[in-house]
Amino acid sequence: MGDLSDRPAMKQAGHWSRRQLLQLGIAGTGVAGGAIALQNLTQKRPAAARIPPMPADAVAVSNINPMQIARDFDYGTVTRENGRTVREFRMEANTSIVQLNSAVTFNTWNVNNRVPGPTLRATEGDRIRVIFYNKAGHSHSLHFHGVHPTEMDGVKPIRNGAVFIYEFDALPYGLHLYHCHVAPVTRHIGKGLYGMFIIDPPKARPPADEIVLIMGGYDVNDDEKNELYAFNGIPNYYMKNPISIYKNQLVRLYVLNMIEYEAAVTFHLHANFFDVYRTGMTLTPSERTDVITMGVAERHILEFSYGYSGKYMFHPHQDTIAEAGCMGLFEVIA
Repeated sequence: MGDLSDRPAMKQAGHWSRRQLLQLGIAGTGVAGGAIALQNLTQKRPAAARIPPMPADAVAVSNINPMQIARDFDYGTVTRENGRTVREFRMEANTSIVQLNSAVTFNTWNVNNRVPGPTLRATEGDRIRVIFYNKAGHSHSLHFHGVHPTEMDGVKPIRNGAVFIYEFDALPYGLHLYHCHVAPVTRHIGKGLYGMFIIDPPKARPPADEIVLIMGGYDVNDDEKNELYAFNGIPNYYMKNPISIYKNQLVRLYVLNMIEYEAAVTFHLHANFFDVYRTGMTLTPSERTDVITMGVAERHILEFSYGYSGKYMFHPHQDTIAEAGCMGLFEVIA
């Protein structure tokens, strides 16, 4: 190939020019070979997802804003300790009254004064540190789904006014949850002490408009039956305030069923189908459907896009549950 001493100094692959590649002899491998090499060296990152801005007039109800909850992810306070990422979250159990509709108020037990609690997010292998301060007037705890030592399992009650630190590794990647585990657990969850916990895989999923939808129920008269239901805390909120998404944009739904007193519910999307990533613990969809059945605490990642503008419903296909508040709309915009 001859003496290389009079050729340009080699640079990092990402900074080579086409002229330098040709001078180094890549062109000698043929046009196709040169094109492949150039493509491999100049690959672009996937384009970021298009996400509509939150409406300036998004309505909050009793300090709960479901429109914000839908796209709100708490990554914690991030530090580095002993060469690894540590995410610290401050979570406070509270008691507060929520106006569910024009006629019904409900005394919730909650995390950080919202139902559901904050959606915590980390990457597999991160160290999670949750500083839990119980100020709700009753004993509570936080039980995280995932893998951790028994002393971090959140079964032990934390008395009112006390602080406990949960610390564990974020394992495995997937869509998980947390909730109070003080008996009777059904009552504590039904009062609002629950939230979502997302552990991302080491290699990120493709860009998408990511949306949280958590189904919950309200037993408003203490008869151990739900009278009202909701996505993200407030019944019928997304019927009055549709969630905007862009046409032809990949949407990634993180869907969690936290409806106590019901054996199972379904999730149905109108005029479309979605890919199902069960429990979020896979990067390959298991099926494609427009309705999926979910037991209590079951959760899945659902991906889809709309090719037509307009408003489209989503709801459980148990119509009595949907009509009692667990129903919403996506508004697809061009």
